[in-house]
Amino acid sequence: MQARRLLTVGLAVATAVGITLPAAGVSAGIARGSFRETDLVSNIPGRAQQLDSNLVNPWGISASSSSPMWVSDNNAGVATLYDGAGNAFPPPANGGPLVVKIPQPDGSDGGTPTGTVFNGGSGFKGDRFLFATEDGTIAGWNPAVNRTRARIEVDRSTVGLGAVYKGLAIGNNGVADHIYTSNFRFGTIEVFDSSYTMVTLSGSFSDPGIPAGFAPFNIQNLGGVLYVTYAMQKPDKHDDQSGPGFGFVDAYDLNGQLLRRVASGGALNSPWGLAIAPASFGNFHDNLLVGNFGDGRINAYNLATGAFRGQLKRETSAPIEIPGLWGLRFGNGGVGASPNTLYFTAGINDEQDGLFGSIVNVDN
Repeated sequence: MQARRLLTVGLAVATAVGITLPAAGVSAGIARGSFRETDLVSNIPGRAQQLDSNLVNPWGISASSSSPMWVSDNNAGVATLYDGAGNAFPPPANGGPLVVKIPQPDGSDGGTPTGTVFNGGSGFKGDRFLFATEDGTIAGWNPAVNRTRARIEVDRSTVGLGAVYKGLAIGNNGVADHIYTSNFRFGTIEVFDSSYTMVTLSGSFSDPGIPAGFAPFNIQNLGGVLYVTYAMQKPDKHDDQSGPGFGFVDAYDLNGQLLRRVASGGALNSPWGLAIAPASFGNFHDNLLVGNFGDGRINAYNLATGAFRGQLKRETSAPIEIPGLWGLRFGNGGVGASPNTLYFTAGINDEQDGLFGSIVNVDN
């Protein structure tokens, strides 16, 4: 992603937002528990427990039900793999670690991966892990074709001013498998079938309440619902303009029909990361977690009502702030990645460096 000056905003988290939790009898937004951040991997020596020079501006995190976590390294042009402790995977004794190159549109090294998904079906030409890129391409990794290099399957880099894909989701609408990508420059969600052909569904992924100048920033399939975050575009429509209240989150079905507005403005600040917290995640269990790229905070919302529940706080009661925060994903229970642990990626130091880490509920 193009370098930009991050706006560090001291958003005050209200101790009460006027919404009462019936079971607890306390105001929403108060984090009764606290959370602990552990920095697992960085490209900067001494910054985290593990060192990986390829972890530069990491964005999306994907995994199968048992695989290690695959991380899109936007400024390194590769994908790297980690277990739940941040060890590169597979270990050297097993021929690792595996580093997968993501190509540019012309086929050379140095693509710009963002969102990523795992494909467990028979379509998408047998590609197992797929990557959207800011180059306007979608790349697929098929170990039977090339174990260390993905191949370009969709190229819209020359359409108009060029597509800029920031997020990627996969799902089945009851008829067929599709992938969904957020084209930030065009302000649209683009859909492709399992042959990588662009298709039009019954819904349009449109919300008339989203102001002009905001565009889909990320898209994730969580529990069969497509959650789309929106951020403000800079004039070139390549990057976002962060700022307090700059953001929206919508929920759509897998045909692109708007289900509901989840969140508007408020604590949002260029939201990108998305995850649903498990029952073990303290006061924010079963909530939608939305990570802000703009200020590095993680917001929690009631899934059913969209009510703001608060922000994840450290043991000091200060909000967790991770500069350049991108991906959020709970572990899959495989390769040491606990389903009770929230993993994150961040493009620290104005996206020139990288961080992969974990967040746990201290009460557990």
